[in-house]
Amino acid sequence: MELKVLSSNGTETGKTVSLPSEIFGATPNDHAIYLDVKQYLANQRQGTHKTKDKSEVSYSTKKIKRQKGTGGARAGSIKSGVFVGGGRIHGPRPKDYGFKLNKKLKRLARISALSHKAANNSIIVIDSLNFDKPNTKSFVNVLNDLKLNGQRVLVVTPEQNNNVYLSGRNLEKAHTMPASEINTYQILKAKTLVLMNDSIEVIKQTLN
Repeated sequence: MELKVLSSNGTETGKTVSLPSEIFGATPNDHAIYLDVKQYLANQRQGTHKTKDKSEVSYSTKKIKRQKGTGGARAGSIKSGVFVGGGRIHGPRPKDYGFKLNKKLKRLARISALSHKAANNSIIVIDSLNFDKPNTKSFVNVLNDLKLNGQRVLVVTPEQNNNVYLSGRNLEKAHTMPASEINTYQILKAKTLVLMNDSIEVIKQTLN
C-alpha cells in the first residue's frame, strides 16, 4: 500500500512510502482484537475496592442478648452484617483483574487493528514532527494543517519524544506514543493514525 508522505504543515513532500503488506494488509482477526482490548482495559482497573467484614469492624464483642427466652433469633455479636453498622457480608475484596494472553495473539491483534485502519484509509504519514520545546499551540496548528482538528488522533513517533508528547498531552482527543509501544486499544480508539515516516520501520521490527 503506497501513501504520500506529507510535511507537518500538510503539504506534499513529493515522496511516497510503502506500508508493509504483512502488517497493514493482513486479514483482520476481530476476536484477537476483542481479547487484546479486553486485557488492556482489565489491566487499567486498580482492583483496590475493599469493605470491612465482621472481623474488621470496631464494636463490642459482648454477647448482646441471652441465647434463649427472648422470642427472637439468636445473636452473638453486634458486629454481624445483619445489624446496622455491622460488617459487610460478602463485600468486595482487592483483586487483580489482569489475565494472560500469549505474544502471538497480541501481535495478531495489533496487526489486525493496523490493517483495519489501512483498509479504511485512516492513516496519514508525515515526514517528521519535532518542537524545540513543549508547545500545545504548535501541536494544534499541525493537526489543523493536516485537517484533523476535532478528530481523535494517535500520533506515532519513532522513539520517545518528550517535546511532542508534552505538546499534545493536554489535548483531549490527541494521544502520542512511540512506535514500539503502540497497542490495539489506542489504535482502535483513534479515528486517524498519524505515522512519522521513520516509525513505520520501528513498527515493522516490533511486530516481526
